[in-house]
Amino acid sequence: MNKAFTRESERSDDDDDEVSLPALPPGGKNYVTPQGYARLREELMSLLDVERPKVVEVVSWAAKNGDRSENGDYLYGKKRLREIDRRIRFLTKRLDIAEVVDPSVHHGHDQVFFGATVTYSNEAGDERTITIKGIDEADSSHGEVSWIAPISRALLKARVGDEVSLVTPGGVERIEVVEVKYPKA
Repeated sequence: MNKAFTRESERSDDDDDEVSLPALPPGGKNYVTPQGYARLREELMSLLDVERPKVVEVVSWAAKNGDRSENGDYLYGKKRLREIDRRIRFLTKRLDIAEVVDPSVHHGHDQVFFGATVTYSNEAGDERTITIKGIDEADSSHGEVSWIAPISRALLKARVGDEVSLVTPGGVERIEVVEVKYPKA
């Protein structure tokens, strides 16, 4: 079939340049909690020691079976290998620039820093609780937000009882810090 009638992209799967890291502020650091660093490192080690060797074995076996152009095991394996290698490069870069910050050193303080679990209320009196985490470890489904998120930026360095301005698409909203907690050491 003529290539003009296919929906394949022009770039190959081997392009490494598209491994884009979530944006850090200029001159900013990649802060991460010790637990987040451990999870990222565990994922990297699992990819290197377990998953990649299994896929290499399958690809090597499939390559011995002859015609590679129609060999599904070979084609899928090579594609999976590229995905694993891409993830390994991403994790390696992120771990290299990571700055581990232990939030438990602030246990007992009432000021908001990285790693704090903050309860705040808006003008309507609705309360929300968030935990400020690193870019690579924040999970919004668990109430975790990145330290570069607008809500985190607004809350950082505020103390219990302080009112801060949060810029939202609907305008500026005033929020008050109700409680600040840190994990115990």
